[in-house]
Amino acid sequence: MTLLIVGIILFLGVHLVRVLLPDFRRSMIASLGEKGWRAAYSIASIATLILLIYGFGQARHVTGMLYNPPVWMAHIAITLMLIAMICLVASLLPAGHIATKTKHPMVLSVKIWALAHLLANGETSSVLLFTAFLAWGVILRISLKRRQRSGEITLRPFVSAKYDLYAIVIGIVVWALIIWKLHEWLIGVSPLVI
Repeated sequence: MTLLIVGIILFLGVHLVRVLLPDFRRSMIASLGEKGWRAAYSIASIATLILLIYGFGQARHVTGMLYNPPVWMAHIAITLMLIAMICLVASLLPAGHIATKTKHPMVLSVKIWALAHLLANGETSSVLLFTAFLAWGVILRISLKRRQRSGEITLRPFVSAKYDLYAIVIGIVVWALIIWKLHEWLIGVSPLVI
C-alpha cells in the first residue's frame, strides 16, 4: 500500500507542477530550455506512472473491500466510460462542439473515468487511486478556469463538427475494445464480469 500512496503522490505531483509550483517550472525551463524541461518532465511522468502501476498491482493483493457496490453500478460505470472515451478522443482531435462545450475534454475524461471506477469498485486500493485522480481532475479544472480568466490560456477555437463525429466513432471503437478484451488484458479484470 505504501508504494501505491508514494506512486499516487509522485505521479499526480508531477502533473500538478504547473499548478502548485509555477515558479519552479519557470526556473527549470529557464535553466534546461523548453526541450530539456519537456524531456525531464516526460521521464518523470513515465517513471512515476510505472511506480504507480506497480504499487497498485501490489496493493490489490493485500487490501480488502472498503464497500461493496451494488451490481447495477457496474452498468453505470460501463456507460460512463463510453462518455469518457469520447471526451478523451475529442481532446486529441481539432476542436468540434464536444471540445469547445466541455472546454477541457481530457480533464473531464479523467474525472468521468475516476468517478465511474469509484461507483463500480469498493476495493480499498481502487478507492484510494480513483479518489486521488478525481481530486486531481477537480484541482486541475479549477486551475485551468483561473488561468483562462487571467488570459494565461485560451480555449481551442471551434474547427468543424466533423471532429465530433470522429470523436464519437473512435471513442466507441476504443470503448468497445476496452470492454471486449483490453481491460482484462491490461488490468486482469473484465468489466463484463459482474
